[in-house]
Amino acid sequence: MMYFWIIFLVIAIGALWYLGKEKLGFPLGPKKDDPLDILKRRFANGEIDEEEYEERKAVLEEDEYLKYKP
Repeated sequence: MMYFWIIFLVIAIGALWYLGKEKLGFPLGPKKDDPLDILKRRFANGEIDEEEYEERKAVLEEDEYLKYKP
């Protein structure tokens, strides 16, 4: 009977790991930042000025890859 529970726990943990990657809200890797979020953070930290921020924001908003959200 003890072997049943050990096997059951191994299968359950494996299933949670396999299914839980994104579907159950357990991301296993680092979250990828949105390019606009990175740009906003850099502006807020003072790494870039307002002119550079606006230029880069316009370029990012033109690109089609930002419209695709998997």
